[in-house]
Amino acid sequence: MDTLPQYLAIFEIVLLIPEGRVCSYGVIARYSGPGITARIVGRAMSASHNIKDLPAHRVVNSQGRLTGKMHFETPTRMQELLLAEGVLVKNDKIVNFEQHFWSPEELI
Repeated sequence: MDTLPQYLAIFEIVLLIPEGRVCSYGVIARYSGPGITARIVGRAMSASHNIKDLPAHRVVNSQGRLTGKMHFETPTRMQELLLAEGVLVKNDKIVNFEQHFWSPEELI
């Protein structure tokens, strides 16, 4: 299966996540198209870190944990990027996750 169309659909959703907000792999999968799972979103995010201006740091797991942090230049880079946008992180988890959570439904 060609993953490029799936990854492009995922990246389109990630580009919509506003500064200071985060979204989960599962929600991105739900809005990216049929057959796209949270695992595929995770793979896309792992492959995306050389894509300029793609805010991959805004993609977290469903509990607000920074599960993708190991794919950044340093283990703390994801947290640093979120903090620069006003999102606090403690023990690799978003503080007040519900307040920072964003869904594409907000655009409807």
